Amino acid sequence: MNYILFDGTVRNALLPFTFTRPVADIRVGILTIREKWEKYLGYTTTTLTEEYLMEKYPMVEMEENIMINASFFPNEVLVEMIFNLEPKQAILAGEEIVAFYTNDTQEEIDFDAYELVEYEGDLLRIENTWDIFEKNDAALREDFDLLTEGRHSQPIPKSVNVIAPENIFIEEGAKFEFVTLNASSGPIYIGKNTEIMEGSLIRGPFALCEEAQVKLGAKIYGATTVGPHCRVGGEVSNSVLFAYSNKGHDGFLGNSVLGEWCNIGADSNNSNLKNNYEEVRLWSYETEGFAKTGLQFCGLMMGDHSKCGINTMFNTGTVVGVSSNIFGSGFPRNFVPSFSWGGASGFTTYITKKAFETAKIVMSRRKVEFTEQDAAILEHVFEETKKWRKE
Repeated sequence: MNYILFDGTVRNALLPFTFTRPVADIRVGILTIREKWEKYLGYTTTTLTEEYLMEKYPMVEMEENIMINASFFPNEVLVEMIFNLEPKQAILAGEEIVAFYTNDTQEEIDFDAYELVEYEGDLLRIENTWDIFEKNDAALREDFDLLTEGRHSQPIPKSVNVIAPENIFIEEGAKFEFVTLNASSGPIYIGKNTEIMEGSLIRGPFALCEEAQVKLGAKIYGATTVGPHCRVGGEVSNSVLFAYSNKGHDGFLGNSVLGEWCNIGADSNNSNLKNNYEEVRLWSYETEGFAKTGLQFCGLMMGDHSKCGINTMFNTGTVVGVSSNIFGSGFPRNFVPSFSWGGASGFTTYITKKAFETAKIVMSRRKVEFTEQDAAILEHVFEETKKWRKE
């Protein structure tokens, strides 16, 4: 059987992160959604996404296919239902199609002609950008169980001050001494070839993914995920860094999400609580206005390749698009369009030629190539987001 993850109806609600990736490649918990599905299914998946992303994230269609809504996370019951799907059957959760059987001869899908099998029970799902950090606690616990079941952790070094060691799992190659790990409030996962420098204080649930690093004396609260090859320092709370992003210095990052190849300058801070304690509103690309989140705590949403200079201050509920560069004193507005250059005093357009030059340098430092596919995706994003920039 062939398994294809499709974006579904939530793609626009997950911008700016889905400007540069399918929904399936968003990281929540320890793993991306795609990685979760592939672990459960035991098969490689492909993707049905926006046309401009499909060269980098192609779809492979075979005679028989199971289409899976990538906004839903797998569990044992759901995966068993998917394995049992037959032609002209679909799985329904509430009013949303979770998965359905199709073949390569079907030109259109008419769900009125399908037998709908109801999923009964709770499912983890992301429907908005803030769900990435808001549901990170639950996702991290599920991923921890999935990755560690039946396996033995590497030993905890004797110099480590540890609480609830039974909730800590350490992969091969991890280096850390003279740190405090408190897993009494949630599991702590320390990935392959990671490093936690001396004096760091970490409270679970927490995930440090492969090749990532925690800098000297960092203070990290759960539920936080530091994605592969990321660097974190200072104070971090309930945040998710996808991969290859840096917040390496003092300053606060809370209730926030950073995409890939982001950099937060030294002593930069985001607010995650309004002074009047009211509900946070966040920029919506769907309505082109500020949407209610239902949250009292909500920080910074920053798309891929965006960066900020030292001492940058972000208001509660700030959305920064793709490939923006923010610097200077004062608070920039709480929606910064993609390819913006500037700060509180105003923005100009960050032209793609300059943005690509920087991206090539940044990525080459981590021995990753900036490809023609990457450039084409960012060119598309530049054009798609023109209407929000003052040019």
